[in-house]
Amino acid sequence: MNRFALSVSSAIARVTESALGPYQTAVVRIGFSATWLMFLLREFPHRAELYGPGGPWSWDDAQQLIAVNHAFSALMWSDGRPWFEIVYLLAVLASVLLLLGWRTRTMSVLFMIGVLSLQNRSVFVGDGGDNVLHLMSVYLVFTRCGQVWSLDARRARRAAEARARGEQVADRVGPALWAVLGFALVAVTAGGRFDGVDATVPVIVYAVWVALAVRWVVGRLAKSEEPRILLDVVGNIVHNGAVLVIMAEACLIYATAGWYKIQGTRWQDGTAVYYPLHLDYFSPWPALADLLSSSGTMVMLVTYGTVIVQVAFPFTLFNRRVKNVLLAVMMTEHAVIAVVLGLPFFSLAMITADSVFLPTSFLRRLGGWAARARDRVLARGGLVPLPGPRVPENPEPAPANSTA
Repeated sequence: MNRFALSVSSAIARVTESALGPYQTAVVRIGFSATWLMFLLREFPHRAELYGPGGPWSWDDAQQLIAVNHAFSALMWSDGRPWFEIVYLLAVLASVLLLLGWRTRTMSVLFMIGVLSLQNRSVFVGDGGDNVLHLMSVYLVFTRCGQVWSLDARRARRAAEARARGEQVADRVGPALWAVLGFALVAVTAGGRFDGVDATVPVIVYAVWVALAVRWVVGRLAKSEEPRILLDVVGNIVHNGAVLVIMAEACLIYATAGWYKIQGTRWQDGTAVYYPLHLDYFSPWPALADLLSSSGTMVMLVTYGTVIVQVAFPFTLFNRRVKNVLLAVMMTEHAVIAVVLGLPFFSLAMITADSVFLPTSFLRRLGGWAARARDRVLARGGLVPLPGPRVPENPEPAPANSTA
């Protein structure tokens, strides 16, 4: 009984005292923001046809659909071309800033608004990767995804070093950004822009806005450490719960996809892989598709291997080695899909979702390699001297309140 009580106490302490998976959530943040950013930039010349006034799915059509499903989209606040351009450019800007990790909590909210606004404006544009991005953009808001590999982490470290030297550190950008966005939020609410839509998005936005204010007030006025500790505990619980939801979502995607494939005759006889390779829409490299489909053995291995891996993956989480092997197989499969079937953004979204299961040791080494490669590139450009200080491979996560 004592051993059980100790285990429970240790588990509670682990969940409440720290935000788990700082490297994994950083990869998820970088991966999804980069995927959405690259998609927006690639489709920039066609943006009006996809999501704007020039598309076949008109503003009136979208308005009628949203009146039924109550989905949120800032693009429905006006049918003018200038407003569409503003929303599109803000979506690009939010993706860039979230990718860099600047004010990650605020940028994650703006990133979510950009994703939902564009995707809900034209629901017939996109694929399975867009569905994953749609969900993950909401989950990211609840995570502390800027603890490492972000401008927030660098700012937090510099602030901690300054305080250690006895210097006063004042954050003027954060309160100013909060005030500007808060004014816009109140104006949108007063204008009735949230009327008739599902309450999820307004509740999330207001909750984050209030939480940021509470964090700032406590940090400035609290006389003792207890209020700060309490806020950190609440933030850690929310973060860890969101990470668990992201993991469960990834497992659910693979489990349902695998079991549905088992029930389909196309996957039982092996033609589910063969036919897409001969569709013009999914054949950017016809010669490569013909090469892969010319071998019946290869088609059979890919078909049954895909089903086995997807069905088995959720059960391999109990064995770290097997999980890592299947994780590498699935990521490789998505990379092949990106090239052979011409679905790069779907593959990037799935690879990013898979990254939440990557081992921390591997991600730390990956961060060290990236830092050294960056230093070499900058040194060749004459921006930094070659014998400069070595960037550590295992940077410490930033304090939890740095991303609040």
